[in-house]
Order: sequence, then structure tokens, then C-alpha cells
Amino acid sequence: MHELDLLHDLAVVMLVAGVTTILCHRFKQPVALGYILAGLIIGPNTPVEMVKNEDTINTLGEMGVVLLMFSLGMEFSLRKLTRVGMSALVAALMEIILMMWLGYEVGRTFGWNIMDSVFLGAMLSISSTTIIVKALSELGKTRESFAEIIFGILVIEDILAIIMLALLSGFALNGTLSAMQVGGEVVKLSVFFTMVLVLGFIAVPRLFNYVAKFQSDEMLLITALGLCFGIALVASMLHYSVALGAFLIGAVIAESRQIHKIEELTAPVRDMFSAIFFVTIGMLIDPSMLVQYAWPILVLSLLVIFGKVITCSFGVFVGGKNLHTSLCVGMGLAQIGEFSFIIAQLGLTLKVTSGFLYPIAVAVSVITTLVTPYLIRSTDGVVGYMERSLPRPLMQGLAVYTAWIGSFGKSKSMGNPLVLLVRHLSWRLLINLLMTVGIFAVGAWVADLDDSWIVYLPPPIRYPQVHDSLVWVVVMVSTSGIYLASFRHVKSIGMLLGQICVPPGLGQQQDSAVRAVISQVFVLVSLMIMTFLTILMSTSILDSIQSMWLLLLIVIIASTLFRSILLRMYSRAEGAIHETLMELPKLKQPEIKPMPEILHDAELQTIEIPAGSAMIQRSLREIPLRVQTGASIVAIERHGQRLINPGPEEILHAGDRVLLLGNAEQLPGARDLLLAQA
Repeated sequence: MHELDLLHDLAVVMLVAGVTTILCHRFKQPVALGYILAGLIIGPNTPVEMVKNEDTINTLGEMGVVLLMFSLGMEFSLRKLTRVGMSALVAALMEIILMMWLGYEVGRTFGWNIMDSVFLGAMLSISSTTIIVKALSELGKTRESFAEIIFGILVIEDILAIIMLALLSGFALNGTLSAMQVGGEVVKLSVFFTMVLVLGFIAVPRLFNYVAKFQSDEMLLITALGLCFGIALVASMLHYSVALGAFLIGAVIAESRQIHKIEELTAPVRDMFSAIFFVTIGMLIDPSMLVQYAWPILVLSLLVIFGKVITCSFGVFVGGKNLHTSLCVGMGLAQIGEFSFIIAQLGLTLKVTSGFLYPIAVAVSVITTLVTPYLIRSTDGVVGYMERSLPRPLMQGLAVYTAWIGSFGKSKSMGNPLVLLVRHLSWRLLINLLMTVGIFAVGAWVADLDDSWIVYLPPPIRYPQVHDSLVWVVVMVSTSGIYLASFRHVKSIGMLLGQICVPPGLGQQQDSAVRAVISQVFVLVSLMIMTFLTILMSTSILDSIQSMWLLLLIVIIASTLFRSILLRMYSRAEGAIHETLMELPKLKQPEIKPMPEILHDAELQTIEIPAGSAMIQRSLREIPLRVQTGASIVAIERHGQRLINPGPEEILHAGDRVLLLGNAEQLPGARDLLLAQA
């Protein structure tokens, strides 16, 4: 009968969610509101029992989190993270630090104890990735420039949240935090990232190239979902978030050529399970708790909304983005979600927090979730109001600051071919480091396996010390090609740095001497760092450092004998990673509607962009005018000045008069697109 119970629960969830989402769509409300409302209707706090096994529904909801994060990873490749890195990092750090402090202070103001206040601050500091992804998807804004920054902040937040969970556990048990504990968590998380990314960049694109040869959508879908759930399982086994594992493998798959087809195939599966996830949030709502803690819930909801809008917007602006982009990011991040539930549950599990924190977190999450779509939609209006209300010198000063910060990435030295070559070699060194850490991590995992399987090995290797020594030798021989290539890169970088730092002018002999000193010092320091890192990583395999020096002779002999094979293996691995990172996936080209075939069929029409248009503050490149309608903007009149044939980077503003070129069938669609309200 368990099968019938599952079928019953799934039918109830989907039917009620279907009805509520239809109503929300009818009244132009966010779809997530319909899912949460469905959860409230069928939840345990209603008089009629509609769901027989809540645990099963919660499990299906967790699958929704995995698939949502997987989709986010595919939309947000690591190449995008490098573009928005500085703004995202500044905003994420500022948001987490300030929101933790504000949450702690508000908790103490309510008279809650120190542990409750600390956990409250942590709960309020992390935004909800799944809720934001869903809201941006509904509004069709996942590919906007500000959405890339939001996704970058969410990635950094999720990484910091994992470290935060470990630190909160230690703080709850010991009452203090140690630098060793913080460093240990960072190192373990770095190893996990390295393993997934290095192995993924080498194997995953080639795997999908092979699967694509069969021209089977089913095989492509199953392979992608297998990787998604497999890496999520590995993350869970290592005590990390399943969402983080799904995101990482999604980011790796984003670099493959089949990414657009994979996104298309996985979208229906994602939508189904993400709906169940939002239903499970609604099932957590307890109306009696909402009444009992109405005042704290209201205060904390306002704190989350205004606190995150201000901190995130300010952080993004400090990172060099303009006012409009900064506010879009701040308003998109003004909520809490799944990580807040995890933090609240951690406090209950460790028995260090009060029972009211969890339902408060759920209530605040629901309220801020409902507000998020409206905040995103109102951004253009808020920016327009600020531009009209704030003093013009202040607005000009803000624009000057944005341009000044942006100029840092355009220094004259970046055009120097020697500097570009140093950057290229440095990237290769970073790739070598990632591969080395990955191989050592595999070796440490093999060395830490249960000793029961050693009995199947030949007698000389059954002893744990001999086994660990053999593992270390294999790891060192495997990485010897990487070390040799890295040493060559270091020597090349040293010579280039000498040329860059000492331009001609002192005299030929003096120039050569100074360059040689700079080059040799750089090589010496680099070798010291490489040696230190090797010893540090070796301690994860060997119990004694002294034994490492005795085994080093074996490594040198084996590396010399197999030198050509090892270098060939290294070249293939490095080439695979470099090709994956540098090769852009084939973009799915939209079908562009043709311009009028004959000039006399074309017509000109002038329209004025209203204040509430969804196209305000978007560049002509971002507006799908030609793609969707076939018409084009051939001129813009602004403040009495005319701009003929504007470029693709030109931004539309409220009050602009635009001149459209198209035929009688194209112009109405173009007019509707430009006048559509946000």
C-alpha cells in the first residue's frame, strides 16, 4: 500500500498546486505564491488530513532543490563568475557581515539569549538561491546583466554558508572558534571544489561529445541527470550541501557544446520537482505561530527586505556597477530561504537554540518570497524616481565613481604582450595546481579507505605503512609531469618579469644582471612554495615526513623511466582543461525575422518610451526588437538632441522618442514590446 500512498500524496500535491497556480496566473501573481498556498492548504496544520506521508513529499522537494541548483549552474558558467567576481565578492561579504550583526542586535533587543541571536544573524545573512532563480525565471530575467551578478553573489553566499554551518557547530559545542577549525574547513572545501572542477573539465565535455553521436535526447537527458544526482550524492557524503554539488556539476556542463539541448531537456523535470519544493515550504507554515510571534516576524521581514536591499546595492555599487544594476541586485536578493531553514534546524539538533526560531525563519522566508517579484518589477520605477529626486551633482558624482572603478580593469599594461604572456602562463600554473591537488586528494581518499580490503593485496603490501607509502609513490609519479611543466612555466615567468620590471636604460650589463636577479629570486621563491605545498599535501597520505625522503629516490627513478609517458598524459589533461575553459559553447542562434524586402514596403513610426516600460535602462543589444519583430530603431531623440543610427550599447531612458523602421506587420509588435510595462 506504500505505492498507493505515494501516488495519493503526489496526486494531491500536483492537483492542488495546479489549481492555486492557475488562480495566481489569472490574477497576475507570482507562481511561487500558488505553490506556497497549496502547501498551506494540504499541510499538517489544516483540519483535514490530505497528505499521508510528509517525509516522502519532503524528499521529492529536496530533489527540486537539486534540479534548481543544477539549472542555475548550467545558466551561470564559471566564465561568467570571473566577469562579475569583484562586485559579487564585495556585495556578498558586506551583506553577510552586516546582516549577521543586525540580526544579532535585533535578537538581543527582543531579549533572546546569545546563542539564539547568533543563529538568527546567520539565518538572515543568506539569501535563497532557489527562490531567486524561480522568481527571475518567471519574470524572464535570468539572462540580464544584473542577474549574472546575483548568481555570482549566491554562489559566494552558498560557499560561505557551508563554512558558516561548520563554524556554528563548533561555536555551539565549544562556545569559541579557532583559526585551525576555520582553516580546516576552507581547505576541505577547496579540495572538493578542485576535485569536481578538474575531473569535470577533463571528462564531462568529452563524455557529452560521445553521447551526442548517438543523436538520442533520452541518452543525453539521463546522462546529465545521472551526473547531477551523482555529484550531489558525493557532496552529501562529504557533509556538504547537495545543492552545492548540483551547482558545481551544472557549471561544468555549461562549458560543453550540448548545453542548450541539455537545458531544454531538463527544464520540464526541474519545473515539476521545484513545484513540490515550494509546496513543502507552504506545508511548514503554522498559523498559530504566525499569530504568537507576529511582531518579531514583521520586524525581521522588514529587516531582511530593507537590510539586504541597502547592503547588497551598496556592495555592488562599491564594486563598480551603476545605480540601476546595483538596485536590481539588491532588490533581487531581499529574502531568505533553504539555508536559513538548515541553520535553524542545526540549532535545534544541537539543542542550543529555542524552538521558536524555526517557524519564525519559515514565516519570514514566505513573506520575503512573496515580496521578491514585486521588488524586482519595481526597480525601474525606483531608479527613475531617484534620478528625478536626487540632486544632479550627486548623480554625476555617482556616475564618475562608477567610471573610475571600471577604469582599473583597463590599464595600459594590459596591452603589453609580455604582461599578457605572464597572465597566460599564470593560468597554466593555476591549472597545474588544481590537477595536483586533485590527484593528492584521490590518493588521500585511497589511503583512508577501510583496511579490510587490504587483505586482497599481495602479502608485502598488506601492511598499512607499506600501502600508504605505495599510494604516495604512485601519486608523486603521477604528478611528476605536472611538476616538470610547472617548473618550466616558473622559469619562463621569471624571465618575463625581469624584462617587464627592468626596461632598457641602465646599460646592457646592468640590465642583464638585475633581470637575472629578479628571475632567479622568483624561481627560488616559487620552488620553496611548491616544496611546502607538496609536503603539506603529503601529510594527508603519509604518517611520517621522514619516510617521504626515503621514498623520493624511488619517485625520481620511476619518473625518469616513464618521463615521456607522464609528460604526454599531462599534456592531454592540461589541453583538455584549457580547451574546455577557452572554447565557448556553440550558441543557439535565434531566428531573426527579416527586414522589409523592398524599401518602399518600409514605414517609419515614432513612439515615446513611457516611465514604466520594461525596456528602460536596457541597451539596444539587450532588447530583442529585431529578433521578435523584425523592426529596428534607427534614431533616438533625447532632450532635444537626435542620435542617428544608435549603436547596440545605447541605453533607453524614460521619455526617449525612438524612430522605428519596419513594415505594417512588424511595427505593431515593436510598439507593444517597447511600451510593455515592467
